[in-house]
Amino acid sequence: MPEITSLHGVLVDVYGVGVLILGPSGIGKSECALDLVTRGHRLVADDMVHLRRRADCTILGSGFDLIKHHMEIRGLGIIDIKSLFGGNAIRQRKKVEVVVELAEWRADYDRLGLEEQKYSICGIELPVVHIPVNPGRNLATIVEVAVKNHLLKRRGYHAVVELDRRLSEKIAAKAHRDKRRGGKGK
Repeated sequence: MPEITSLHGVLVDVYGVGVLILGPSGIGKSECALDLVTRGHRLVADDMVHLRRRADCTILGSGFDLIKHHMEIRGLGIIDIKSLFGGNAIRQRKKVEVVVELAEWRADYDRLGLEEQKYSICGIELPVVHIPVNPGRNLATIVEVAVKNHLLKRRGYHAVVELDRRLSEKIAAKAHRDKRRGGKGK
């Protein structure tokens, strides 16, 4: 398995979590990252992300020296994030913890999130969130919520698992009541 690779995407530090945003050209990766920077998060790399597997089985991402902390925003051209927003708006490198994959809108996306999906980089499996892009969706907000949800999962709280548990308890309690009533459920 390769120890080093590069991917077309954006790496952003969101709430202290390294988020690798992937997707086809023109889907809105850079615009999403720019929106995240304006909210106080930090850009690591735009366009091409250099990824290296570390000995501790983590992935470290950084930008390429030539284009470091620059972004191409369609309609504006090339912008320098450090010059526009200051040194606190950038990072030199960041451990990648979550992959966000932006894709064209389809009707068949997972709506519950019961199965956690993974994305492999240099042999390391990372959680991936697939976000369908549609006009009017606030991708930066959705990425922020995905990161907060990731942090909750890391602490052991899975919202969908908790909801499933509560639903199962309700169904079991109703079945028990119906059985005591002679099978006549209402």
